[in-house]
Amino acid sequence: MVESNEAHLDGVFHALADPTRRRLLERLAAGERKVGELAEPFPMSLAAVSKHVRVLEQAGLVERRIEGRAHYCRLQPQPLAAAEQWLSFYESFWNQRLNALEAALKAAPNGKPPEEEKADERR
Repeated sequence: MVESNEAHLDGVFHALADPTRRRLLERLAAGERKVGELAEPFPMSLAAVSKHVRVLEQAGLVERRIEGRAHYCRLQPQPLAAAEQWLSFYESFWNQRLNALEAALKAAPNGKPPEEEKADERR
């Protein structure tokens, strides 16, 4: 079960790693669109945009609905929530580290860490 979740998260981060796919998701945040509408602002072929959409689908970030020849895409935010949850651990980790650094700097005379003050004294 854990391996499956990790593989799914890997797919989400892989999909988000590409700037074109991130822009596609931004456009889908405004609502459902046809693939052709999604492709309009990009300097690439419809086939290339479709490949990006496929990667987003495989990551679970996009759901595609077909009506006749029209392919409609809709954002599926649940995988983004899983990625955000994973990232929040590291946000908390770095916030704690930065808070500790801030406290140490405030406690040091002249706002300098002790190592830097010793170096100043030797000069």
